[in-house]
Amino acid sequence: MPHAPEHPQDREFLDLAIENSRRSLLPGSTAKPFGAVVVVGGEVVGDGVNSVVSMNDPTAHAEVMALRDAGRRLGRISMGDAVLYASSEPCPMCLVACYWAGIPRVVYGATTRDAAANGHEDLRFYRDIALPSAERRMLDEVAVEGAPRSAAVEVLAAWAAAQPGPVEPKL
Repeated sequence: MPHAPEHPQDREFLDLAIENSRRSLLPGSTAKPFGAVVVVGGEVVGDGVNSVVSMNDPTAHAEVMALRDAGRRLGRISMGDAVLYASSEPCPMCLVACYWAGIPRVVYGATTRDAAANGHEDLRFYRDIALPSAERRMLDEVAVEGAPRSAAVEVLAAWAAAQPGPVEPKL
């Protein structure tokens, strides 16, 4: 829903995310210009700044850092009552992290096109991911059949069988 209506506090919390992104402009900063906050019930419960370079971690995007912080503070991984505010439209990885966390709403400032115009490559990731796997150009994906697949499926099935309740297929 790219054009969902704004809520009264959206600009206030988006300003906090943008302020986090401004940390990249500080002398000596290695951060890229992205910031995020996670909000529950009008309170910031997660704070994030892009930390990819400082942590040598390609997943340490501002949104992921904010989600990690929120998970630690809240003591849970399910965030169906939260809103993520990001200085820029989340990349595919961060967007999927929001799905995994159950975040129902994401509010951002700059678009993916704005970021691309300023040297960031999320737009090309979105384009590549939209292609069928056989047509993707940025990554070779190899599904190995036979014994390796059987062994991997065996672990998945054993995990499902060990759960306290029935595990519903998500096909």
